Order: sequence, then structure tokens, then C-alpha cells
Amino acid sequence: MVWGSFGAVHLISLALAAGIIAGLYFWLRRCGAKTQTWVLGILSFSGVCAMVFNLVAWGSPLEYLPFHLCSLTAMILPFAVLTGSRILNNLLLLWGLGALAALVMNTAQAEFLLLSPAFFFYYFPHVFEFGVVVLMFLLGRVKKDAKCILPTLGITVLAYTAAHFVNLAVNAYSVANDLINPLGGPLRVNYMFSLTPENPLLQLFYDILPVPYWYMFLCIPIIAVYLCCIYTPELMAAVRARKNKIPVSVEER
Repeated sequence: MVWGSFGAVHLISLALAAGIIAGLYFWLRRCGAKTQTWVLGILSFSGVCAMVFNLVAWGSPLEYLPFHLCSLTAMILPFAVLTGSRILNNLLLLWGLGALAALVMNTAQAEFLLLSPAFFFYYFPHVFEFGVVVLMFLLGRVKKDAKCILPTLGITVLAYTAAHFVNLAVNAYSVANDLINPLGGPLRVNYMFSLTPENPLLQLFYDILPVPYWYMFLCIPIIAVYLCCIYTPELMAAVRARKNKIPVSVEER
């Protein structure tokens, strides 16, 4: 049986992912801080295991370098969990959405056989890359900080730009050396989709601005709105605190 895309099996797998995250929350909230750190810390390495699997299993390591957003999340997540870093955890409030999107928009992985290694090393790491981030905040391991909005946007743009130049370098190397992928076609990479869109949502942006690299910047206003919504309580509290510090005018006295 294949995983499929938006069929019954796929939808059940999404419900299972939600159930796994909810189950972990209700269990871990009864545990001490040390147990929470150990459990979340162990789960946070699932993405690293998936990276190693992809580099070895598909016979084309250049196509599986850790420059997709989910791979970057996988590398950062263990540090975020084990150190409790405010900046890293708040950054992953955005980057973790990439893992959720990868589970929902699984068109490239729809033919994976259930219970196959390919399915396991795709499904569970993405579940935990999203779920562990959510649990870090729900369990009070870290707090949301609106001051991290600008660093989050800046780090995201830098990571995306780095991935774009990796795309250009690897593809130029591939052309110069006539490299082919395991399917027999020319080896080309498209990390973080900076060159072309690979799902219907990104295609909408590319239709508006059909320019590699730059078309993804149309996502920034949407990302900014998302972050503002996430941090609304913190932003409102900051506004109230600022108002309370404003000195009373002579007329009001």
C-alpha cells in the first residue's frame, strides 16, 4: 500500500501525527524537566538520522545535501532543545512549519510504500521536527519572544540565499562533469526551491514573479503576518507596557 496524497491513508497519517504530538504533550506535562529534556532531545535527532539515511540510501548524495529547510531544521533542533536557546527555538516556530508542509504537501513522496524505510525516514522525522518545536513552547521549556521576529527573518533570508548559491555551484559542477542522477537524467538540485517551484503553492508566487531566487521573496509579507499573529500577545503586552511608561502631561494633571 502506498502513502498517497490526500487520500484516506494520507489523511489518517496526518491525524496520527496530531495524535502523536498530543499524546506526547499529555504524557510529558506530567514529567519533570529532566525527563522532558531527555525525551524531546532524543526525538530531536530523528531528523539527523533521516539526513544520514538519505545521503546513503539513494546513491546520489549531492541531491541530498542538508540545504532544504527541513534539513536545516533537523540540524538546529537538537541544539535548540538541549540548550533551550531563545533565538533558535523562536526561529524554529517558523522553520518547523516547513516540516508540517512537507507532511501535508507530500506529492513527491506519495508513492512511498507504507512501512518502508523511505516512508519511516520521511514521515516520523517530519512529525517530530514540527511536534518537538510545538512541545517546547507548550511545556514551557522556552517562551515566545517578539524580539526574535527580525532575527528570524534575517536568518531565514541568509539560509535561503546560501541554499541558492549551493544550487548554482552544484548544478554548475554537475554540468561541467556530465553528472547523472540514479534515474539516468542530468543531476540537478533545487534546495529550498530557489530555482523553480515544486509545489502548487510556490507556483502561485512564481507565476507572479517568474524569476529564480527572487520569486520566493513574495513569501516574506506572509511570513511577517504569520509571525505577528504568533506573537500578538507579546506585542500587545509590549504596547501596554510602553503606554504605562509614558509620563502624564501637564494638561492631564
